[in-house]
Parts: sequence; structure tokens; C-alpha cells
Amino acid sequence: MITEDTVGSLLRHAAEQAPSTVALVEGTPTDRRRWRYSELLAESEQVAQALLGRFAHGERIAVWANNLPEWTLLEMAAGLAGLTLVTVNPALREREVVHVLRQSRSAGIFLIRQYRDNPMLETLLAIRNELPDLREVLLFEDWKSFRETASPTQVLPTVHPDDPAQIQYTSGTTGAPKGAVLRHRGITNNARLSYVRAFDMQPGEVFINTMPLFHTAGCVQGTLAPLISLGTQVLLPGFDPALHLHLIESERGAQLGAVPTMLLAILGHPAFKTTDLSSVRYAVSGGATVAPELVRRVEAELGVPLAIVYAQTEASPVITMTELDDTPEDRSDTIGRPLPGAEVKIVRPSDGELAAADEVGELWTRGYHVMAGYFEDPVQTAAALGEDGWLRTGDLASMDTRGYCRIEGRLKEVIIRGGENIYPREIEQLIATHPSVADVAVVGVPDDHWGEQVAAFVRPVGPVSIAELEEFLHGRLARHKVPKVWRVVEEFPTTASGKIQKFALRNQLDQPIASPRFQ
Repeated sequence: MITEDTVGSLLRHAAEQAPSTVALVEGTPTDRRRWRYSELLAESEQVAQALLGRFAHGERIAVWANNLPEWTLLEMAAGLAGLTLVTVNPALREREVVHVLRQSRSAGIFLIRQYRDNPMLETLLAIRNELPDLREVLLFEDWKSFRETASPTQVLPTVHPDDPAQIQYTSGTTGAPKGAVLRHRGITNNARLSYVRAFDMQPGEVFINTMPLFHTAGCVQGTLAPLISLGTQVLLPGFDPALHLHLIESERGAQLGAVPTMLLAILGHPAFKTTDLSSVRYAVSGGATVAPELVRRVEAELGVPLAIVYAQTEASPVITMTELDDTPEDRSDTIGRPLPGAEVKIVRPSDGELAAADEVGELWTRGYHVMAGYFEDPVQTAAALGEDGWLRTGDLASMDTRGYCRIEGRLKEVIIRGGENIYPREIEQLIATHPSVADVAVVGVPDDHWGEQVAAFVRPVGPVSIAELEEFLHGRLARHKVPKVWRVVEEFPTTASGKIQKFALRNQLDQPIASPRFQ
């Protein structure tokens, strides 16, 4: 059931089995570039040779860009070269990027000059002196000339399924982001046993990938699943509901996959009712709580079943999912059953014992899909992974007698805004550095579009305005992390030991807030 594959071996197999099939399409409105599997392999091997002319087998190279075909080619090439790809969110700002690149000890980085209002190259040049391990800075606009530096005599190494393929940064609530080390075996099998198996993905079938490549949803499920099934990945540069609909119609996409906020934007777009969606045979969502009402709405308006995935970066990422032939009730009200090869149990936080059927506890998982650990962070690795290999997800869940799971809440304080994980501690630490702030607490509050939104409660030591705090965070924090709801308080509700009672703060804002659809 578990195969011994690598990213490179999957690509070579696909090129051998379906050399003329279109593997990758640049999802632009017009003039789309296309790569057949034979071309994808040839260019990826050339890039791998160029990489090994600059980096040693086993080193880490970062990628900081939005969705580009070259991003995918770099993922394939790194896999062939035995390099570990460090994925970086293009929304990250200076202090966040410094942490990722320094902690991962990245030897090189591929990036674009700017993404939206984020001056990425300018930022990188400003922080380069803080990154002693960073030897190479390479712009994607110079891709062709970089590729041509490859030596045709450069021998590609043997890469093993247990070797690290990626480091993806995620956080808990107690400190800086941690780099989850994902193995080739984990990501290749996870893509195969989730999407390929559950959706019966077929050779030549078109998969529209709108998920960001710096997430496992984009570079594992959205990239490796069509590769395994000998299908075609159509890669959007970023989420755009009108373009998404246009590509489904023009490329005959088989699926509609998006986090809940994206689904709402697609369903509400004026072009939805006039777009030919007859090629779509299933939908898929996850990355945040998917409301039963949304599942039913999608299925009613598209006329196809929607599967929900429950995933975590540390698990490569899918742990459980619903199946297309599940009952409507199970598809809308549960997160499905564990994937083949993935063990799941519900553990009572109070005593560490196995919870009874339908009893709420923390969801733990074990198997091929679990990360190797957090990069060079044994303390946090030990906190997340037991000696027996169980990953503690931090999510509260229940499991019925059939094995179907339901998410009931979170032990962790992670805020999930439109599928993006936001970690309060990081924001609190930054706000606390403002000279007019004595104390701060950040919580997630319900939002009518994004699912959750960031709210900050501030206890000032002197006069301070919300505008001043927002300006202070600008350029220091990715825009989606900046609080959209602010409250100034004279004191915080606390426990007897002095800890802030965040649930009490959250209860003050437990009504959904109205927010702009896009920010």
C-alpha cells in the first residue's frame, strides 16, 4: 500500500508512461505555456544539474514567490538533485523571512522582485548580512540563463524515499515558526492515498490548482496528485475567481478545489452561473472548518459531491477525508475517516488515555505521513512527536464507532483565516514591543467571510491610537496577520495564577463581524 517513491521517481515514471501528455499549464487568461511530461522531465533534469553546480546534495534552497510554472520545475529539480526545498510565503515581511532563512540555514533562494505590495528583492538585499549561510540569490526572471549553466556531465544522485524533500514553516502558539521536515515517502504517498485514490484521478484529466505552492495543498496535493495519475496540472498564479472559472471552462477541469473563502467567492461571482462547468465531477475543500451549509450549497449548485480533507502540514498533510460516495450527512457533518496507512486515535488530554467513541479529545496520528521532525529543533519536535511516533495535532476531535471524525475545537490557539494559519503569540510579541503597549492578547473571532479574523486586545501605558498600531505593524508583519479588530482595555480577565483568559475575551466578540471580501 505504501510505495517507496521520490518526487524524482514519480516524474521519471510519468515521462516514461505518458511522454506526450501535457503535464503542466501556466494558468493565465491567454498565451498559456505548456509542458509535456517529456519536456517537464528534460527541463527539470537540466535545472537539477544547474543546482548541483552551486549546491551540495542535501543542502537547502528556499523558494519565495507566488505560483509560477518555474516554482513547480524547481520543486521537481530539487527532488532530482537531492536538495531540500524550503517554501516561503510571498506575503512574509522582513523579520519573518529572516527567521525562516536563518533557521533553515538555506544556502540559496529563488525569488521574484515583488509580489503585490511586498518588495521582496529589496527586502532580501537589506537582510542578507543577517544570513551567513545564504550564498546564492537567484531571480526567477533569470531562469533561462540559470538553467543554461547546467553541465551535461553532471551526474544526478540517488535520492531515497526517506530523504527530506521539503521544509515547510508552521507555528504553535508558544514561539517562532518551526520548520516541518517532510520526507519524499510522506508527500508522494499522501498525494496518492488522498486525492488520486479518493477521486479516482485519471490519465489526461485536468486538475486546476489554485492553492498556493508554498502550502502542501498546492505543492503536494495540487502538484503530485496529477503527476502520479498522469494528469494535467493547470497552475493559477494566484486566486482569482473569474480566472478560476474561465480555466475550468477552457481547459475542461475535472475538479473545483478551494478553501471555504475561495468557494464562497466562486459561488458568488457573476460569472458562476454562465460558466460551462459540465467537466467538473467533484469538489474538494479543507484548510479551515467547512460549514455543513457550504457543503450542501456547493453540491446543490454544482451537482457534484464535495469531499472535505482534514490536514496538517506536519502530516504531509492529509490525515482524514470524506469520500465522494459517503452519505450526504457524512460529507457535510464530518471530516471523514483516516487515510489508508494513517493511524488516528483520540486521546483524553486529562489523562492521556484513549477516548471512548464520540468522546472529545486530542486527535493523534501516526504513519508514513508524519514529518521527520522540526528542523534542528529537538525541543519542539519532542513536544509534538512521541517516542512511539504519534503526532499530537493539538486539535480537539471525536471519532464514532465507524471511524468517522469530527473536529470539535482546538487545544492550540491557531487562528485560521481563509485557510491561512495565524499564530497569536507571534503577533502579540511584536505588538508588545510598541512603547505605548503594556500588555496585549490576540484571539480569533468569527468572520462572515474569512471564517476567522484576528482581534487584538491592548492595555496601553500611554495614549495610543489604532491607526498608530496598524502603522507600526505595517511592513513588519504579513498583511493577513495584522489585526482587523482592536479593543483597548484597562485590564484583562485572568485566572488565579494570572494567565489571561482568552476565552473571556473571545466571548466579548463572539458575533460574526462584517469584513471586506478581500484584503
